[in-house]
Amino acid sequence: MTHGFATIPDAPAYRLCDARAPFALIHQGGIAADREGFAHVDLTVSEGRILSIVPHGGFTLDGDLPAVALGGGIVLPRLIDIHTHLDKGHIWPRKPNPDGTFMGALSAAGADREAHWSADDVRRRMDFSLRCAFAHGTGAVRTHLDSIGPQTAISWEVFAAVRADWAGRIALQAVSLFPLPVALDDPERFREVVETTARHGGVLGGVTYVGERPDGRTDAALDRVFEAAAAHGLDLDFHVDESDSGDARTLERIADAAIRHRFGAKIVAGHCCSLALMDDEDARRVIAKVAEARIAVVSLPMCNMYLQDRRQGRTPRWRGVAPLHELAKAGVPVMVASDNTRDPFYAYGDLDMLEVLREATRILQLDHAGRDWIRAVACTPADIMHLDRHGRLEAGDAADLVLTRARSMSELLARPQGDRTVLVAGRPIDTTLPDYRELDNLMRH
Repeated sequence: MTHGFATIPDAPAYRLCDARAPFALIHQGGIAADREGFAHVDLTVSEGRILSIVPHGGFTLDGDLPAVALGGGIVLPRLIDIHTHLDKGHIWPRKPNPDGTFMGALSAAGADREAHWSADDVRRRMDFSLRCAFAHGTGAVRTHLDSIGPQTAISWEVFAAVRADWAGRIALQAVSLFPLPVALDDPERFREVVETTARHGGVLGGVTYVGERPDGRTDAALDRVFEAAAAHGLDLDFHVDESDSGDARTLERIADAAIRHRFGAKIVAGHCCSLALMDDEDARRVIAKVAEARIAVVSLPMCNMYLQDRRQGRTPRWRGVAPLHELAKAGVPVMVASDNTRDPFYAYGDLDMLEVLREATRILQLDHAGRDWIRAVACTPADIMHLDRHGRLEAGDAADLVLTRARSMSELLARPQGDRTVLVAGRPIDTTLPDYRELDNLMRH
């Protein structure tokens, strides 16, 4: 078993000394930030919780607690992955994307779902994915579940069982994923999706039109979704404008609907790729509405760079990501997340939020844009998910931490940090990743 580089004492209380922690994630006073946005601190862990965080060297010698010297290494809370697809994960070996395009992914994933997504198949792949996320130091995951026909009942029941199995290790949430027109064209199926989502304490979702200009039907379908969410007390989480088409303009319609319905619950808009291709005037108008509607935006940089602007024999011309800088400046909560993992929508990934942060920093050029972008994988998604004791560092919180050797953001993002130590309730976990061979018999179809 692998427990990372740090040797944690087998004691009810101990200290983590000479650590650097992101100031943006420390929720208490009396601690200052350096030029890079880190605080130089010592932490006391007692009975699985953070007892105190003080400036380095500030402990009084009131006892002989064992100490772990981190040598200036960065300490993080366990990070939050707010947009994943656990039901699709790891099907690539049996159903790869035929051409790397979005439509190729949609067709391949649909065919695999119809052929193979039994309860056992979905559960085993979900559990495998969560073991990856857990070993990497993820503390909470929100997954979208394809809620289409018979799969609705299968996947939601599996998710409920998996959530119970993982209670105390990873906080899990699920979102119903269905084509938006279902809300208008198939009222019975829509009612089933809404009731299933509500029964399992989920989030109501839906994928808006891909590359098609919204119209009156779009508004009518959104009205049905907002009305259903309000009636059942559900948050909303949409897949939005995942396209480079100039006709993909549903984000503004969602904002209009939220304002029209005076919707008070949380709303997330995922992807929002085409927003980056609007002219400046149109983009400013839409972003202002998104801020007014209190919609949070999550960009999926790795998956969208893989899918967007792909043409055979042609180098892609754009990055496929939402304009997070402009959204953040307008006061919109912004996040980044994993999205798909080893399936037709993204052939790679491992539900490692440090990888997501590393790639997002490069793709979105976050490195010269302030010092609080770490919030996008920590306390911001925790707040959206109603997880008020996750994604931050505060006395009284569970000692759910990721310890690294890296002493600066450059060191943190330059390497995979494969020797990180992950603590859950103050104890190191086994960070050995599951072997892909475990899934081989599911792939032999």
